[in-house]
Amino acid sequence: MRLSSSGFNQQTQEGEKKCLNSELWHACAGPLVSLPPVGSRVVYFPQGHSEQVAASTNKEVDAHIPNYPSLPPQLICQLHNVTMHADVETDEVYAQMTLQPLSPQEQKDVYLLPAELGTPSKQPTNYFCKTLTASDTSTHGGFSVPRRAAEKVFPPLDYSQQPPAQELIARDLHDNEWKFRHIFRG
Repeated sequence: MRLSSSGFNQQTQEGEKKCLNSELWHACAGPLVSLPPVGSRVVYFPQGHSEQVAASTNKEVDAHIPNYPSLPPQLICQLHNVTMHADVETDEVYAQMTLQPLSPQEQKDVYLLPAELGTPSKQPTNYFCKTLTASDTSTHGGFSVPRRAAEKVFPPLDYSQQPPAQELIARDLHDNEWKFRHIFRG
């Protein structure tokens, strides 16, 4: 969960899905995940993709996925689009990429790497993860977080109130809004 009112960016074309906030997506994906920038060249492995699809759909690779014997084991492609998604059931994050195979001549052409290649992941520096419990979301319970996380991630409490408190509004991966009352105890 990210504390922000801009959890999603709405794309302008009607009928398209909402795009996840990049910072939130990277926080969920983890520090070892980075996405190539649009315009870069990537290597696509069709067999690996087929195996991944088969594993994620619990199907045999040969049973449902067609076999293309003339397809090379890897294709050099140009990346045209990257869209970040999250599974509604599991919150697993994944990226959908639009690739265009390059012709043999295009592969030989001089290629300048995009300037942003090698830039660090957009993972936030101050965040924490917590699996919500029933008491976190009830009106009688409290949203318990480690003190260090509260001091680093949340806005400062209003100490003119007794007890010091504030309302936090967070959006999750699916654009659901969650409201919490953040108070200081002890």
